Amino acid sequence: MLPFFAFRNPSAGQQDKPKEKGFKKIFDGKSLKGWEGDPAYWRVEDGSIIGEITPATVLKRNHFLIWRGGQPADFEFKADVKITKAGNTGVNYRSEELLPDLPFALKGYQADIDGNNRYTGQNYEERARTTLAYRGEVSVINEQTDPELKNNLRTLAQRNNWTARQVKGSLGHTDSLKTSIKSEDWNELHIVAKGNHLLHYINGILMSDVTDLDKINGKASGWLGMQVHVGPPMKVEYKNIRLKTLK
Repeated sequence: MLPFFAFRNPSAGQQDKPKEKGFKKIFDGKSLKGWEGDPAYWRVEDGSIIGEITPATVLKRNHFLIWRGGQPADFEFKADVKITKAGNTGVNYRSEELLPDLPFALKGYQADIDGNNRYTGQNYEERARTTLAYRGEVSVINEQTDPELKNNLRTLAQRNNWTARQVKGSLGHTDSLKTSIKSEDWNELHIVAKGNHLLHYINGILMSDVTDLDKINGKASGWLGMQVHVGPPMKVEYKNIRLKTLK
Protein backbone atom coordinates (compact mmCIF):
# COMPACT_ATOMS: atom_id res chain seq x y z
CA MET A 1 0.00 0.00 0.00
CA LEU A 2 1.26 3.46 -0.85
CA PRO A 3 1.59 5.96 2.01
CA PHE A 4 -1.16 8.42 2.81
CA PHE A 5 -0.84 11.86 1.27
CA ALA A 6 -1.09 14.92 3.49
CA PHE A 7 -4.44 16.67 3.47
CA ARG A 8 -4.71 20.02 1.79
CA ASN A 9 -7.71 22.16 0.98
CA PRO A 10 -8.52 22.18 -2.75
CA SER A 11 -11.31 24.73 -2.51
CA ALA A 12 -9.44 28.04 -2.39
CA GLY A 13 -10.94 29.95 -5.32
CA GLN A 14 -10.03 29.34 -8.94
CA GLN A 15 -6.27 29.64 -8.50
CA ASP A 16 -3.93 27.07 -10.01
CA LYS A 17 -2.31 24.43 -7.86
CA PRO A 18 1.35 24.81 -6.94
CA LYS A 19 3.57 22.97 -9.39
CA GLU A 20 3.92 19.30 -8.58
CA LYS A 21 6.85 17.29 -9.81
CA GLY A 22 6.00 15.20 -12.84
CA PHE A 23 2.40 16.38 -13.21
CA LYS A 24 1.22 17.99 -16.44
CA LYS A 25 -2.01 19.88 -17.00
CA ILE A 26 -4.33 18.12 -19.44
CA PHE A 27 -7.00 20.86 -19.40
CA ASP A 28 -6.03 24.37 -20.47
CA GLY A 29 -8.78 26.06 -18.44
CA LYS A 30 -10.22 27.77 -21.53
CA SER A 31 -11.39 25.15 -24.01
CA LEU A 32 -12.04 21.46 -24.56
CA LYS A 33 -8.95 21.14 -26.72
CA GLY A 34 -7.68 17.57 -26.38
CA TRP A 35 -11.04 16.33 -25.10
CA GLU A 36 -14.03 14.87 -26.94
CA GLY A 37 -17.65 14.60 -25.83
CA ASP A 38 -21.20 15.55 -26.68
CA PRO A 39 -21.51 19.37 -26.47
CA ALA A 40 -25.09 18.94 -25.29
CA TYR A 41 -23.62 17.94 -21.92
CA TRP A 42 -20.08 19.41 -21.77
CA ARG A 43 -18.67 22.93 -21.91
CA VAL A 44 -16.00 25.16 -20.33
CA GLU A 45 -16.98 27.98 -18.00
CA ASP A 46 -14.95 30.11 -15.54
CA GLY A 47 -11.87 27.89 -15.77
CA SER A 48 -13.74 24.62 -15.22
CA ILE A 49 -15.07 21.81 -17.36
CA ILE A 50 -18.81 21.67 -16.79
CA GLY A 51 -20.91 18.56 -17.22
CA GLU A 52 -24.60 19.35 -16.99
CA ILE A 53 -27.92 17.61 -17.48
CA THR A 54 -30.98 19.85 -17.81
CA PRO A 55 -34.68 18.99 -18.14
CA ALA A 56 -34.20 19.41 -21.90
CA THR A 57 -31.16 17.09 -22.09
CA VAL A 58 -32.13 14.19 -19.84
CA LEU A 59 -29.89 11.17 -20.49
CA LYS A 60 -30.95 7.70 -21.58
CA ARG A 61 -27.46 6.35 -20.84
CA ASN A 62 -24.23 7.55 -19.25
CA HIS A 63 -22.02 9.85 -21.34
CA PHE A 64 -18.31 10.68 -21.03
CA LEU A 65 -15.96 13.49 -21.95
CA ILE A 66 -12.88 11.58 -23.15
CA TRP A 67 -9.29 12.80 -23.01
CA ARG A 68 -7.64 12.17 -26.40
CA GLY A 69 -4.05 12.74 -25.30
CA GLY A 70 -3.26 9.03 -24.93
CA GLN A 71 -4.33 5.87 -23.12
CA PRO A 72 -2.51 5.97 -19.77
CA ALA A 73 -1.19 2.77 -18.20
CA ASP A 74 0.62 3.52 -14.91
CA PHE A 75 -0.16 7.06 -13.76
CA GLU A 76 -1.38 9.47 -11.13
CA PHE A 77 -4.38 11.68 -11.87
CA LYS A 78 -5.52 14.69 -9.86
CA ALA A 79 -8.47 17.03 -10.26
CA ASP A 80 -10.74 19.22 -8.16
CA VAL A 81 -14.41 18.28 -8.41
CA LYS A 82 -17.65 19.94 -7.31
CA ILE A 83 -21.06 18.36 -7.84
CA THR A 84 -24.66 19.23 -7.04
CA LYS A 85 -26.55 17.20 -4.44
CA ALA A 86 -28.51 15.12 -6.97
CA GLY A 87 -25.49 14.57 -9.21
CA ASN A 88 -23.62 11.43 -10.13
CA THR A 89 -20.25 11.40 -11.90
CA GLY A 90 -16.87 9.71 -11.85
CA VAL A 91 -13.52 9.51 -13.60
CA ASN A 92 -13.03 6.45 -15.76
CA TYR A 93 -9.53 5.18 -16.54
CA ARG A 94 -7.90 2.25 -18.35
CA SER A 95 -11.20 2.11 -20.23
CA GLU A 96 -12.34 0.99 -23.66
CA GLU A 97 -14.76 2.80 -25.95
CA LEU A 98 -17.96 1.08 -27.02
CA LEU A 99 -17.89 2.19 -30.66
CA PRO A 100 -19.66 2.26 -33.02
CA ASP A 101 -22.79 1.38 -31.08
CA LEU A 102 -22.42 3.78 -28.13
CA PRO A 103 -20.49 7.00 -28.84
CA PHE A 104 -18.90 8.61 -25.77
CA ALA A 105 -19.48 5.50 -23.64
CA LEU A 106 -16.61 3.97 -21.66
CA LYS A 107 -16.18 0.55 -20.06
CA GLY A 108 -13.60 0.27 -17.30
CA TYR A 109 -12.40 1.29 -13.85
CA GLN A 110 -14.06 4.32 -12.31
CA ALA A 111 -13.32 6.54 -9.33
CA ASP A 112 -16.93 7.06 -8.32
CA ILE A 113 -18.29 10.45 -7.17
CA ASP A 114 -21.85 11.44 -6.25
CA GLY A 115 -23.50 14.48 -4.69
CA ASN A 116 -24.83 12.58 -1.69
CA ASN A 117 -21.38 11.07 -1.10
CA ARG A 118 -22.83 7.60 -0.82
CA TYR A 119 -20.36 6.20 -3.35
CA THR A 120 -17.63 8.85 -3.54
CA GLY A 121 -14.18 7.25 -3.40
CA GLN A 122 -15.18 3.68 -4.23
CA ASN A 123 -13.84 1.69 -7.19
CA TYR A 124 -16.65 0.84 -9.58
CA GLU A 125 -16.12 -0.80 -12.96
CA GLU A 126 -18.49 0.83 -15.46
CA ARG A 127 -20.37 -1.62 -17.71
CA ALA A 128 -18.30 -4.53 -16.39
CA ARG A 129 -17.66 -6.11 -12.98
CA THR A 130 -19.52 -3.42 -10.98
CA THR A 131 -18.19 -2.60 -7.47
CA LEU A 132 -14.60 -3.74 -6.91
CA ALA A 133 -14.17 -1.94 -3.57
CA TYR A 134 -16.61 0.05 -1.52
CA ARG A 135 -15.35 3.13 0.30
CA GLY A 136 -13.13 2.02 3.17
CA GLU A 137 -12.21 -1.35 1.70
CA VAL A 138 -8.88 -2.93 0.81
CA SER A 139 -9.87 -5.60 -1.68
CA VAL A 140 -8.23 -8.23 -3.87
CA ILE A 141 -9.99 -9.24 -7.07
CA ASN A 142 -9.68 -12.98 -7.58
CA GLU A 143 -7.79 -14.42 -10.52
CA GLN A 144 -10.01 -15.85 -13.27
CA THR A 145 -9.11 -18.62 -15.72
CA ASP A 146 -12.23 -18.96 -17.88
CA PRO A 147 -12.11 -16.55 -20.86
CA GLU A 148 -15.87 -16.97 -21.34
CA LEU A 149 -16.43 -15.03 -18.14
CA LYS A 150 -15.72 -11.81 -20.05
CA ASN A 151 -18.96 -12.35 -21.96
CA ASN A 152 -21.02 -13.44 -18.96
CA LEU A 153 -20.11 -11.15 -16.07
CA ARG A 154 -23.57 -11.42 -14.53
CA THR A 155 -22.66 -14.80 -13.10
CA LEU A 156 -20.37 -13.06 -10.58
CA ALA A 157 -21.89 -9.56 -10.45
CA GLN A 158 -24.76 -9.60 -7.98
CA ARG A 159 -26.59 -6.58 -6.57
CA ASN A 160 -24.03 -4.24 -8.11
CA ASN A 161 -21.18 -6.06 -6.35
CA TRP A 162 -18.41 -8.23 -7.82
CA THR A 163 -18.57 -11.37 -5.69
CA ALA A 164 -15.21 -12.77 -6.87
CA ARG A 165 -13.25 -10.50 -4.56
CA GLN A 166 -11.86 -10.66 -1.07
CA VAL A 167 -11.92 -7.82 1.44
CA LYS A 168 -8.48 -7.93 3.01
CA GLY A 169 -8.57 -4.87 5.22
CA SER A 170 -10.23 -1.62 6.24
CA LEU A 171 -9.26 2.00 5.66
CA GLY A 172 -11.94 3.15 8.06
CA HIS A 173 -15.72 3.01 8.30
CA THR A 174 -17.47 4.39 5.23
CA ASP A 175 -19.41 6.97 7.28
CA SER A 176 -16.27 8.14 9.08
CA LEU A 177 -14.45 8.59 5.76
CA LYS A 178 -17.46 10.45 4.41
CA THR A 179 -16.86 13.26 6.92
CA SER A 180 -13.71 14.19 4.96
CA ILE A 181 -15.77 14.86 1.81
CA LYS A 182 -17.38 18.27 1.42
CA SER A 183 -20.95 18.41 0.11
CA GLU A 184 -21.59 20.67 -2.90
CA ASP A 185 -18.07 22.10 -2.60
CA TRP A 186 -14.65 21.45 -4.09
CA ASN A 187 -12.91 18.16 -3.27
CA GLU A 188 -9.63 16.86 -4.67
CA LEU A 189 -9.70 13.48 -6.39
CA HIS A 190 -6.40 11.61 -6.67
CA ILE A 191 -6.11 8.30 -8.53
CA VAL A 192 -2.95 6.17 -8.43
CA ALA A 193 -2.80 3.26 -10.89
CA LYS A 194 0.41 1.24 -10.77
CA GLY A 195 0.39 -2.24 -12.26
CA ASN A 196 -2.65 -4.01 -10.84
CA HIS A 197 -2.80 -1.78 -7.77
CA LEU A 198 -5.47 0.95 -7.87
CA LEU A 199 -5.85 3.63 -5.18
CA HIS A 200 -8.51 6.33 -4.87
CA TYR A 201 -7.96 9.33 -2.58
CA ILE A 202 -10.34 12.18 -1.74
CA ASN A 203 -8.78 15.25 -0.13
CA GLY A 204 -5.64 13.26 0.61
CA ILE A 205 -7.51 10.44 2.38
CA LEU A 206 -7.26 6.93 0.94
CA MET A 207 -10.83 5.79 0.26
CA SER A 208 -10.38 2.49 -1.60
CA ASP A 209 -7.50 0.13 -2.39
CA VAL A 210 -7.83 -2.55 -5.08
CA THR A 211 -5.37 -5.19 -6.24
CA ASP A 212 -6.76 -6.72 -9.42
CA LEU A 213 -5.51 -10.25 -10.11
CA ASP A 214 -8.12 -10.86 -12.82
CA LYS A 215 -6.14 -10.70 -16.07
CA ILE A 216 -9.15 -11.73 -18.13
CA ASN A 217 -11.25 -8.71 -17.19
CA GLY A 218 -8.68 -6.26 -15.82
CA LYS A 219 -7.07 -3.61 -18.01
CA ALA A 220 -3.47 -2.35 -18.01
CA SER A 221 -4.16 0.82 -20.04
CA GLY A 222 -6.97 2.67 -21.77
CA TRP A 223 -8.96 5.85 -22.18
CA LEU A 224 -9.54 8.38 -19.43
CA GLY A 225 -12.76 10.37 -19.14
CA MET A 226 -15.29 12.12 -16.93
CA GLN A 227 -18.91 11.03 -16.63
CA VAL A 228 -22.39 12.48 -16.54
CA HIS A 229 -24.75 9.81 -15.21
CA VAL A 230 -28.35 8.94 -15.96
CA GLY A 231 -30.62 10.61 -13.42
CA PRO A 232 -32.21 13.96 -12.56
CA PRO A 233 -30.84 17.33 -13.72
CA MET A 234 -27.37 17.87 -12.27
CA LYS A 235 -24.15 19.81 -12.65
CA VAL A 236 -20.56 18.75 -12.08
CA GLU A 237 -17.41 20.87 -12.39
CA TYR A 238 -13.82 19.73 -12.88
CA LYS A 239 -10.75 21.98 -12.70
CA ASN A 240 -6.98 21.75 -12.11
CA ILE A 241 -6.86 18.49 -14.06
CA ARG A 242 -3.39 17.03 -14.27
CA LEU A 243 -1.67 13.74 -15.02
CA LYS A 244 1.66 12.17 -14.10
CA THR A 245 3.04 9.18 -15.97
CA LEU A 246 4.64 6.54 -13.75
CA LYS A 247 7.48 4.27 -14.81
